[in-house]
Amino acid sequence: MQHTPLIAQHRAAGAKLVDFAGWEMPIQYSGVLDEYHTVRSKAGLFDVSHMGRIVVTGSGAEAFLQRMTTNDLAALQPMQAQYSMVCNEQGGIKDDIFVYRLTRAGEFLLCVNASNRDKIVSWLTEHSRGTSDCQVSDRSAEIAQIALQGQAARAIVAVLGLSQLDQLKLRESAMVRVAGVECLAARTGYTGEFGYEFYVYGQAGTVWDKLLDTGESFGLKPAGLGARDLLRLEMGYLLYGNDIDERTTPIEAGAEWAVRFEKGDFVGKPVLLTQKQAGLSRRFVGFELLEKGVPRHGFTILSSSSPQSSIGEVTSGNLSPLLQKGIGLGYVPASFALPETAISIDIRGKVVPAITVKPPFYRKSKTAPH
Repeated sequence: MQHTPLIAQHRAAGAKLVDFAGWEMPIQYSGVLDEYHTVRSKAGLFDVSHMGRIVVTGSGAEAFLQRMTTNDLAALQPMQAQYSMVCNEQGGIKDDIFVYRLTRAGEFLLCVNASNRDKIVSWLTEHSRGTSDCQVSDRSAEIAQIALQGQAARAIVAVLGLSQLDQLKLRESAMVRVAGVECLAARTGYTGEFGYEFYVYGQAGTVWDKLLDTGESFGLKPAGLGARDLLRLEMGYLLYGNDIDERTTPIEAGAEWAVRFEKGDFVGKPVLLTQKQAGLSRRFVGFELLEKGVPRHGFTILSSSSPQSSIGEVTSGNLSPLLQKGIGLGYVPASFALPETAISIDIRGKVVPAITVKPPFYRKSKTAPH
């Protein structure tokens, strides 16, 4: 089992640790719901160091990554980031990633999913052979990753004297020091709340402790993967291995906005372009239950007409704590994909009526002010 540099902090805090993609990670500390509500109302601190961090450098780095990813790197200014996909030749998603253009010319940082780290490092290394002046380096062991998420994050970094972070727009970043440790601080996250992600260049425990100590008076608490999954689900954010994989394409997954066909050739483009032009046989949708129930990954999605037939499978699902209803994601035939289409979910033999909706499920206007 692999461990992040913060395993001692998790054990000292009494975290419940589980195996996640081969990493011993905290699923919860005080409780999933408590941590979820803390992030929505105050702030939570997540260890996401199990994610992969790959650095691509050299004068040929931009051209190489333009071929290997779906979004358009030319749109990025230094210290900006974008969401993108790495696809195979058939258009299937090998991973969904964040790409950061750093300050130095020809230097990019890729944040990849923990379960795909080795696969993406190998894929990029293999395709970079023969490319002039382009180096791919797995820096995951050297750079930790900590996410500070929630409205109180702004006040916490202000107390730390990081005034430059207040000026950052979404997906912008800056180099800062926290407790003397160098970090790349980015206005990114996977919770739907205001926040920052810190890429920590050494001494991750020092940064974690400093953030927690500073944020204590603002209600900051450590939060685990359980709360993070609830938070991302309410936003309709994709989870690799559940919602997307190499059998799904960005077009099917509703992520066509992260595909820039006009930028030139990239791996998977011919298939994706054909799919876009021909239309889809299935689409990715959100749904809300109309009666009590908790949809889970793998449950069957049914048509609403009689006799009811199987039309898909739930890829992600849970009970939304704020909306107090079952919500989920999944793929259905295109004819069922319009919002407010009646469907049903088979929950352990009980057929529960539902309706398709367009994510995100969570919007601040739907909830009490915080």
